[in-house]
Amino acid sequence: MSVPRSSVPLRLPYVVCAVLVLLLAGCGTGGFGTGGSGARTKAAGAPEVPGPPGSGAPSPAQPSSESSPAGPAAVPPGPSPTPPREIPGLGPRTRAEIPVGTRQAFVVTGDSPDSSLATAVLYTRDGPAADWRAAAAPWPAHNALNGWTAEHWEGDLRTPVGVFTLTSAGGRLDPPATVFPYDLNPDFKVEGEGFQGEPLEGSFDYVIAIDYNRLPGTSPLDHTRPLGTERGGGIWIHVDHGGPTQGCVSITYDRMRELLGLLDPAKDPVVVMGDVAYLSG
Repeated sequence: MSVPRSSVPLRLPYVVCAVLVLLLAGCGTGGFGTGGSGARTKAAGAPEVPGPPGSGAPSPAQPSSESSPAGPAAVPPGPSPTPPREIPGLGPRTRAEIPVGTRQAFVVTGDSPDSSLATAVLYTRDGPAADWRAAAAPWPAHNALNGWTAEHWEGDLRTPVGVFTLTSAGGRLDPPATVFPYDLNPDFKVEGEGFQGEPLEGSFDYVIAIDYNRLPGTSPLDHTRPLGTERGGGIWIHVDHGGPTQGCVSITYDRMRELLGLLDPAKDPVVVMGDVAYLSG
């Protein structure tokens, strides 16, 4: 829900099998003579081997089987490396927006551009070239009453789409065991009713700030709006109150506590959010 100012603040090349020839010919002797005859040359300093009695000449060298007129043998190509497993449902444009160093992505997928119903999954990976994997089963979620938008404005009752960093959290209640920066503050309070008449009280018991039109790393209560106040702000992940939000993403109380316990600032977490059609682009 958009926070009212009054209440929230990433073949084998063919290998010429000439190793045996080089070993037989001796290092540095040029075993593949420039004439291409395939005959071996004598290693420097090696003694002549006498031929049969009365021949007066050494035995001729035998041609190497690896240097036949038909050319050198080749090793068949090996298998291509397997690319890392990507996050399901994300298209190339959306994947490209996720920072290379990010190892946690909270993906919120809306049912349609104008729907307030969504599904959220936390994905993790061990490094930039590692597989993405789900850290938990999908969770039900809500987004804004009017759905999603690529250009959020104050009061449009839509949730901004895109990839945004997650750098701070807070709430009115003591946090679960977490390494995420957390602002425990009584000002995380809200009253009144939601769009379906549901009570809003407790929605801000736990919140995670989405870095849309705000200063990353500051408390979720910080009101600085780099894009201007008309572009909205106070876009959070918070406790679900049972209905659509004004612009935020909401998940249940238990899932909020679980998410706070899993997020790690050392993994540069992000939220990837939007309707299914947008995210697949």
